Order: sequence, then structure tokens, then C-alpha cells
Amino acid sequence: MPQIHVMIKPASGLCNMRCRYCFYGDEMAKRSQPSYGMMSLETLECVIREVFRYAEGQCTIAFQGGEPTLAGLDFFRQCLRLEEKYNTGNIPVSHAFQTNGYALDEEWYSFFAENRFLVGLSVDGIKATHDVYRRDAGGRDTYFHVLEKARGLQQAGVDFNVLTVVNGKTAPKIRKIYEKYRKLGFSWQQYIACLDPVWETPGQQEYSLTPQVYGRFLIDLFELWYLDLRQGKQPYIRQFENYIGILMGQQPESCEQRGVCGFQNIVEADGSVYPCDFYVLDGYCLGNLETDSFQVIEQRMKESGFIKDSLNHTEQCRNCPYFAVCRGGCRRHREQPGTQAGKNYFCEAYKMFFDACLPRMQEIAARLRRAR
Repeated sequence: MPQIHVMIKPASGLCNMRCRYCFYGDEMAKRSQPSYGMMSLETLECVIREVFRYAEGQCTIAFQGGEPTLAGLDFFRQCLRLEEKYNTGNIPVSHAFQTNGYALDEEWYSFFAENRFLVGLSVDGIKATHDVYRRDAGGRDTYFHVLEKARGLQQAGVDFNVLTVVNGKTAPKIRKIYEKYRKLGFSWQQYIACLDPVWETPGQQEYSLTPQVYGRFLIDLFELWYLDLRQGKQPYIRQFENYIGILMGQQPESCEQRGVCGFQNIVEADGSVYPCDFYVLDGYCLGNLETDSFQVIEQRMKESGFIKDSLNHTEQCRNCPYFAVCRGGCRRHREQPGTQAGKNYFCEAYKMFFDACLPRMQEIAARLRRAR
């Protein structure tokens, strides 16, 4: 049996913020039961038990939402106790936790540090770009509040990265954002292209990211990163690291850069399992860990054709000179209404980026190969 990655949504889509571009809020609005409430400890035990019945070699348990801190710190303490109970094979376990940071305090910092959780903190750059879409439940700004939580994580010695959504506001401001992150000491950064609502024509929202704007963003960010790389002080930016890894013959960490879907094992608060966080929709449910084993769910995954269907690249895409490194990008971006099926909505952006930056990435990859 393989290594396993599980992403648990202990608070379903419940959240203490109201981010206007939230893709999970959009998914909730398009399924028969929007929220599954809080995960019970009984359901949590079923999930953890099935994880360790299935896992071999290594296990990653991640928590996301909604906002997972709403489940309360005792929920996660109990999770660790259940892992000790069921991990009879002493399989190495790593933990990840994606949060908006709003509810973090000293207890949370200590818990993350003591238990070596890798934390992802959602920050959208500078105040002007963050507060325009990331407001709390009362409609108030959150930027300075979240930066205070970032300082708390730093002071407690928690391993964390900042996750920035690239949208119509953040993308044009990337130079200011990059400089701000440098001053704040954010040396681990992730940038995720904003999703338009599922099954709707892209580019129609105020926050929408267009291909031209995204292409310019990727070029600007790479140039800033490359200048720092030449001085040996670049931040870790997963997208660029993955592209260079591909050029060196390595498997990229990010599923969107593999060109084919993996199986993320997204577990909703009621124990139901879905193949991907972007497809937690009624038609994609594979079973429930209160009644089904991972072996059953894996078999249903194969029968569903989900992974096979993600190999829906167009002939034009397969014949593109950049396909070997681009690989067609995320499936969700290849299934947008109003665009050719199998063609990534951001195709023009990637072509802009590779035209401008691929030679320097090839140079970096060649230098690293020589050094090894």
C-alpha cells in the first residue's frame, strides 16, 4: 500500500472571514448540502483509523477549510492522540495546516511549534490588495491583524509559508508585494492563481485574473526572484522551484505542474471523501470513511475516470514547444466554459512567461546538474 496524503476539513466551509473570491464558498453554493458543520470526534476517529489501516511508508495529514481553527485546539490535540493509538506501524507522519490566521494566539503558536506543523498563512500582499477582498465576518479590514499573527508564528519558531492568491488586484502590485515580503522576512512563498466560479465563464468577476495580467505577473515575479537568486538570497517560491525541478528530470511537488491529477483524499466534516479540493461537489463524492475503507474509495476513484479525464490536453497543447515543462497546468483551468476543452485558460500567460524566462530556468537547472 502507498504513501497517503489526506486533507481534512474539520469545519467544512465555515469561516470567520468573508473573502470575496473564496473558491470553497462557491463550491458550497453549488452542492445540495452547502456545509457539513463541525467534524465530530467520532468521525475524526473513523478517519484516522482508516488512514493508518491503509498507509505505508509515510503519511501526510493536512487541515484546511473553510477555516480549520474554528474546530478548536482540543480537536487537533485529540487528533494527535488518535494517531498515537492507530499508528501501530510507527509510520512517519507530517502535518500541514492552512489558516487565515485570524484566530491564532499563543496556545496555537505553541501547539504548532511543539508538534512541528507546517503552517500556511493566507496573506494577499500589501494592505491595499489584502483588505479589498479579505475582510472578516463583520466587514472589517484584516491585514494588520494577520501580520500580527505572522509575527507570532515567527517568534514561536513555527515553520510557515505565506499563501498569496494572485487576482486582478494582487498581480499588478507584485513588485511592491515582493519587497514587503522581503522586509517581513517571508522567505517561503506560494502564489496561487485565483479561481473563477466553477461552471461559469472566466474573467467576469471584479477579482478575476486575466491571462495577460497573469503572464505579466509571472514574468515580474521571476525577475525579482532571479535577481535575488544571483545574490544567494532568494525566497523559496514553489512554482519556480518545481519548473526547475522538471528541467532536471524531477517529479514536481505541485499537482498543477504535473499535468495530470493526483488523488488528494479531501475529507469533508461528515467523513465524505473527494478527489480534489477544487471538486468537492456532489457528483465527485467517492464514499465516506465512516462506512468505507480507503481501498474501496481508491477503487471508486479508478472507476470514476477522474485521473484519466485530467489528461484532456488538446493536440495544440501537446505539440507546444513548452508542453514538456508546462504540462497543461491545472485541470480546473482546462475546463472553463467559453474556452476550448482541454486548453488552459491561462495558456497565453504561460507562453508569455516561458518566452521570457525559460532560458534562465534552463541555465539554473544546468548549473545545478553540474554542481551535483
